[in-house]
Amino acid sequence: MSKNERLSRALLLEEFGTLPKPVARTLPTPAPGHTLVRVQAATVAHLDLNILDGKFGILPELPFVPGTQGSGTVLASDAHPEGALVRLRGEGLGLSRDGTWAQHALVPDSAVEVMPEGTDPALAGIYSSPVGTAWAAVHPIARVRPGERVLVTGASGAVGAMAVQLAARAGAEVAGAVGRPAKLPHVPAPATPVLASELSEDAIGGPVDVLIDTVGGTILRDALKLVRPRGRAALLGYTAGREFTMDLADFFLADVSLLPVNMISRGEEVAGEAARLLTELSSGVLSLPFERYAMDSVGEAVKRLRAGEAIGKIVLDLT
Repeated sequence: MSKNERLSRALLLEEFGTLPKPVARTLPTPAPGHTLVRVQAATVAHLDLNILDGKFGILPELPFVPGTQGSGTVLASDAHPEGALVRLRGEGLGLSRDGTWAQHALVPDSAVEVMPEGTDPALAGIYSSPVGTAWAAVHPIARVRPGERVLVTGASGAVGAMAVQLAARAGAEVAGAVGRPAKLPHVPAPATPVLASELSEDAIGGPVDVLIDTVGGTILRDALKLVRPRGRAALLGYTAGREFTMDLADFFLADVSLLPVNMISRGEEVAGEAARLLTELSSGVLSLPFERYAMDSVGEAVKRLRAGEAIGKIVLDLT
C-alpha cells in the first residue's frame, strides 16, 4: 500500500465556534472490539452544530472529528461482516470520541448496525430518528384515526414530512405548515400546504383533531388554537423556540391534551417499525427529504441548517 493509500481525509475541529477544516491523516488501525468503516455518508444535525459551538453538555477534547451519525462499509471487524453496509451511532461518536465526518472511522462494535443490502447509504445514516419519531407521534402517542383531521408543523422537514405521510396513511386528512414560501412545494402529498404565518381555520379547512408540532415556539402557540376541544397535540421539537406561554384559563377551556414525544424512552419500542419503514423508503413508497453535500462544502451545509433553509436532513457525501 502506497503512502497516499494509507491516508484518509477528515474534517477536524480545532476551536469551538469555528468550522472544522479538511485534513489528511493516517488510516486508523483495526483494533479488538472495534470495527473499521469506510464512511460513505454522515449526518449534519442540530446536535452537531451545538458541539461545534461548544454549547452541549458533553464536549470533546480538541482537535476532534465531529459527526454523531453516519453510514459506510465494513473494512475490518471481528463482529460484523466485511463489506456490509452499516449504520453508525451511539457510544460517544461525535461526542467523546472522533465521529463520522471522516472517510474512515474506527468505532466500537456496539456502535455498528448492519443495514439491508442495497440501501442508499444516505438513507441508512438518517432514517432511524425521523422515521421512528414520526411513527411514535402518529400512532402510540397521538393515536391518529381514520377520518380525523391532522395539522403537522415543519411539514417539509424530515420528521414533519414523515408524519404527514404516516398520518395520511392512517386515513387522516392532513394539512402541513411550513415557515417559508420556498418550502411549500416540499410538503408531501396529499397534505394541504400552508404558511405558518397564515395559519387559520379558513386556511386549513377548519379545526383539527390532532396537532403534530415539530418546531415549538410561537408556531406551536398559534397552531394549538386550531385544535378542537378534547383534541390532542403531540409535541416533538423546538427549532422555532424552546418556550411559549399560555393563559391557563384559556388552556383549560381549550381542553387539548399536550403529549410530549420523548424518544429517549421509546427507542426500543419504535426500532422495529422504523426498520420496516426503511424498506418502503428504499422502494420509494415513502420519501424522506434530505440534502447532500460534499465534504468540502460543509460550510454551506452548516449555513443552511443554521438558517432554517434546509429541506429535511443534511448529509455529507464522503465517497
